[in-house]
Amino acid sequence: MLNRKIAFIGPGVMAEAMIAGLLRKKLAKPENITASGPRQERVADLSKKYKIKASSDNASAAARADVVVLSVKPQRLSEVMKGLIKVRPEALVLSIVAGASIQKISRTLKHPAVVRSMPNTPGQIGEGITVWTASAKTSQEQQEMARQILGALGEEVFVEDESYLDMATALSGTGPAYVFLFTEALIDAGVHMGFPRRIAEQLVLQTLKGSASFYEHAERHPATLRNQVTSPGGTSAEALYYLEKAGFRTAISRAVWAAYQRSLELGKEKPGHLPEGHVNEDEI
Repeated sequence: MLNRKIAFIGPGVMAEAMIAGLLRKKLAKPENITASGPRQERVADLSKKYKIKASSDNASAAARADVVVLSVKPQRLSEVMKGLIKVRPEALVLSIVAGASIQKISRTLKHPAVVRSMPNTPGQIGEGITVWTASAKTSQEQQEMARQILGALGEEVFVEDESYLDMATALSGTGPAYVFLFTEALIDAGVHMGFPRRIAEQLVLQTLKGSASFYEHAERHPATLRNQVTSPGGTSAEALYYLEKAGFRTAISRAVWAAYQRSLELGKEKPGHLPEGHVNEDEI
């Protein structure tokens, strides 16, 4: 990996997380990494911060790379790929674009070796999890390169069935948003009761971290752990009753399903179409 040239087409947040992880784990040399995108101030910032190369010419950056990482917004992918006409035949194309199928990428680029992946936000601190799969024409060596690159973000899970990628987008890819919303709601509830916000934040953060660690080490079904802290007629029983009555479990299930359906839609989105409320490329 150290001698491989890697081009990131789309210098967003996840691209930066991958760059930082690769350098932190000494899997790549700064001079072998290129960040490419239309906003010169963004690529210049990454170049200064990580001592990597900066480019505003996607085609040129991709033409020199052993690994081409597609890290643009889903709605811009088709347009961006039209400009990548000189991807090296022996290069690996690695996509982190939600909803973009291997077939679509391979057909548009006329390139057989494609890895599709779905990382998540905690990858920015090396604590993420990425689900990925590869085209039939991707060699074992290329798959190992993909494994190392994605492993720089945290854990990685290879799957044979590409349909799992859209599911992963809805579950682990979008999952941090659900956790952040739940966290926000708990903090606000604490403030509503009378806690200073900083104390409410401390209580909630450690409760979330401790609960996740306890679940990981207990190796028991979450329902079993929930039952252990739910005394008959107690405070937990009362709180859980209201959550179930409000459809808490169903709301989560429906939210994940809605995200899954949206991931499928993104794969069919017309080039250039940006849905209401979209974020800019630097927030990917």
